[in-house]
Amino acid sequence: MNLDLKNITFIIVTYKSETIIHDCLDTLPKECKKIVIENSNNIKLQNQLLSKYDNIEVILSENIGMGSANNIGLKKTITEFAFIINPDARLRKDTLRNIFEASLEIDDFSVISPINSNLKYLNYKIFSSNHININENIISVDVVDGFSMLLNLKKFTDKVFFDEKIFLYLENDDLCKKLRHMNEKIYIVKNSLIDHKGGKSSEINIDYLRQWHWMWSKFYFNKKHYGFHIAILKVFFNFSSALIKYFVYSILFNNHKKKIYKMRLCGLLMSMLGKSSYLRPKD
Repeated sequence: MNLDLKNITFIIVTYKSETIIHDCLDTLPKECKKIVIENSNNIKLQNQLLSKYDNIEVILSENIGMGSANNIGLKKTITEFAFIINPDARLRKDTLRNIFEASLEIDDFSVISPINSNLKYLNYKIFSSNHININENIISVDVVDGFSMLLNLKKFTDKVFFDEKIFLYLENDDLCKKLRHMNEKIYIVKNSLIDHKGGKSSEINIDYLRQWHWMWSKFYFNKKHYGFHIAILKVFFNFSSALIKYFVYSILFNNHKKKIYKMRLCGLLMSMLGKSSYLRPKD
């Protein structure tokens, strides 16, 4: 399969990321179309990006989450491939070149990704042992992280991409699991590196919200793919740990830690009750 710059669109979802998105955009090829979905309706940022960069479209939106916002960009993409990249990630000079070279050795794929330059934080997961690698450089995996995903849009004839019920966390795991269930191929290219700051996509402190959504998404994901009872078993340790720590930090009058575990418990409970992932950051 032959990739080139003419048939790739970059999609970036931002939420108050005006201080970091320029570093990301500056590393992207000028020839490629860029679609930015700005999840905080920031008109000022929209005007800045439109005036500074060519071949870019900036769509303003309320905060609908990573998956839903990416879906907007994917449905507007007319190229064969879409490269989803977080605003706190940056391509290296040879990131795309090495992916292009690797693509010549791949007959078919649904998702391909560079790897995180910080090898302490792998951006892929391998669960099964029945993978067939192309070679030592092109590795078949089960999941790649959502901050860097090159999607072959021919594999999405139904135009169904990310699950929009998920606001934050595991939307990429869910998409990859769907693709693997369809026997589609997901690869990482080991000599293609991408720099990712991680946890820097937003300026504001949304730590409590992240705790809530992590537990909501974890139960929802497991319930969706394995059923309610298996999901209960899979989150039992998380529930027990959060409950114990909530009471411990209550006794110690550590309100910050107490709220963290309270939010985890609340997110899990809402997911178990079938409630939507409704919690949003306050502007």
